Amino acid sequence: MSEENEAVEEALERAAGFIAKSTFLIAFTGAGISVESGIPPFRGEKGIWNKYDPSLLDIERFHSDPAASWEVIREIFYSTFGIAKPNPAHEILARWEKDGRLKFLVTQNIDGLHRQAGSRKLAEFHGAMDELICERCGKVYPAKSVSLEKLPPLCADCGGILKPNFIFFGEAIPQGAYAESFEAAEQADTCLVVGSTGAVYPAALVPLTVKRHGGRIIEIDPGETEFTPESSVHIPLGASEAMKRLDTLLKKAD
Repeated sequence: MSEENEAVEEALERAAGFIAKSTFLIAFTGAGISVESGIPPFRGEKGIWNKYDPSLLDIERFHSDPAASWEVIREIFYSTFGIAKPNPAHEILARWEKDGRLKFLVTQNIDGLHRQAGSRKLAEFHGAMDELICERCGKVYPAKSVSLEKLPPLCADCGGILKPNFIFFGEAIPQGAYAESFEAAEQADTCLVVGSTGAVYPAALVPLTVKRHGGRIIEIDPGETEFTPESSVHIPLGASEAMKRLDTLLKKAD
């Protein structure tokens, strides 16, 4: 076994030991957990913002020219995101919740894949794309129930413009998701970070809050991130491989 492989194995075993002893484990996920489901990240070399103008998802731009914003929304989110399925990393986290191992999950992602996988103790910090909300009357629609042939889509009740129910640039974090996330972080003794760069605030404060309250951070990411210096363990693997190997180690320990 090479030194690199030995280091990865050691990191996995240390992480599994911490998770096995945890009394309040939470997970914090970012774009990296969904890449294997076919969803591109927003940032980086192959990121969405290298192909599209991010200002089209600024809330003021949306209000001034909703049709232009919707052209991009339809192309990005309902051609790529809409057909993605959960991968083993999503499924293992959902099973850990069902088994009582994982107490809460906070995701930065808007793809809804954690809910599709079965996660229920969940805060979608930036909202979700599988719902549309009327900006005039507040009615919420399942995204798949609304035709996008004519843009922008309009509310059937009041004629107001429908907006995807995720956070645009310039919008506030949903109050409920924010409160639930930090309440869980303050109780947690361990935070498993999967596929997040730690560059987006205030979401990145969730794992840091766990550490500030005396807990530890376990990080899964192929490369180093903003969380790496704060982590007790860094597992330099992709999300699904790392989660499957951790799951195997924990089953052996049980």
